[in-house]
Amino acid sequence: MDVTPLIPAGRQVIESYGTTGFRVSGASYPGSILVFSERTLEWPVTSLAEAEFARFAPVLERGGIEILLLGCGRRMGLVPPELRRALRSGGIVLDAMDTGAACRTYNVLLAEERRVAAALIKIA
Repeated sequence: MDVTPLIPAGRQVIESYGTTGFRVSGASYPGSILVFSERTLEWPVTSLAEAEFARFAPVLERGGIEILLLGCGRRMGLVPPELRRALRSGGIVLDAMDTGAACRTYNVLLAEERRVAAALIKIA
């Protein structure tokens, strides 16, 4: 499924997602990823249960992120309140949804030049 809107050059655009992984700005990623406006990182998480606070260190270290979209996989899942609070204490609002919705929302917010990142769990 192609989810590419009009976005300024040099930004990390999520072009597609599916059971084989992700395509971001021309590069393929077979597993879960963290997407920032200027780079994409592999993310060693395969389920929402593995998405503990320590796994979000790259988001906190980068700084300047206001919104973190959490793609929970095929379906949205319940985010532990302590994870939501911990990210909020770092100034980050966590918005959880299924991975497809997170990909589309990331691209829209990026096009609006919002300070957004996406933590995307691969669809199994």
